[in-house]
Amino acid sequence: MAGFPRFLIGASTKMYFSHARTLEWCRAVAEIARTHPAVRGGDAALFVVPGFLSVPGALDVFGALDGPDGAAMVGVQDLAAEDSGAFTGEVSGPQAAELGCELAEIGHAERRRLFGEDDAAVRAKTAAALRAGLVPLLCLGEAELGEPPAAAAECIRQLDHALASAGASGLSGRIVVAYEPHWAIGAPEPAAPEHITAVCTALRAHLRGLPAHAGSAVIYGGSAGPGLLSRIGHAVDGLFLGRFAHDPAAVAAILDEVSNIAGHKPSRAGSGTIPADSIGAGGTDV
Repeated sequence: MAGFPRFLIGASTKMYFSHARTLEWCRAVAEIARTHPAVRGGDAALFVVPGFLSVPGALDVFGALDGPDGAAMVGVQDLAAEDSGAFTGEVSGPQAAELGCELAEIGHAERRRLFGEDDAAVRAKTAAALRAGLVPLLCLGEAELGEPPAAAAECIRQLDHALASAGASGLSGRIVVAYEPHWAIGAPEPAAPEHITAVCTALRAHLRGLPAHAGSAVIYGGSAGPGLLSRIGHAVDGLFLGRFAHDPAAVAAILDEVSNIAGHKPSRAGSGTIPADSIGAGGTDV
């Protein structure tokens, strides 16, 4: 089972953008990716998870992106636990895959808090994504700040529970685990680098012991923005960006970090400049 590039860098637009602004953002990010050495050289892949109505447009934009296979992936922010039927307002995994989506975001803290999704719903939706050939973008995280070993144990519990139905059904495939401690979402600062690296190292080790999901990745979200990857890149496979990513220049700045880690000099077109006083500023989320 093939893996991902070294780093996955992506964002969910949630319900912040209009359809027109979503496509404008996608075009700007695609243009950055078109020439950036981190993407052109295969060190990074981008993903975007737009609102449902903007998925076809996002697929058109990123589908036209020249570059290595998997240079950009589009996903949905949620999916139904069932594949078809009388479920008004739902979007199924087969429908998303038919359009060309590759990812399905599952289990975000907001879905849990605002819409009552529990571990059972996450488990059913994870199996639904794998049935449809989609990569589950599985959001995990502890509710309260605590010691890293306890946080890692809770996240591993959530991961195993999410994959239980898939395992019982013999489903396999890559997954992307997005570690997002709930207490860090929307916080002025991301979790401490030492905390992130301890939890993500444990998650990566656990994933390596799941042969049905070989080639999977662990990324960090939760007030993630420019400057963070350089501090935690040795322990994670990418970032799930917060509202910093609303400015395409922030995406360029993080791709510059990828290039620096990989030992490549960022191109002028790909280089993004983010004011130092904005890094770690409040109001970000994933």
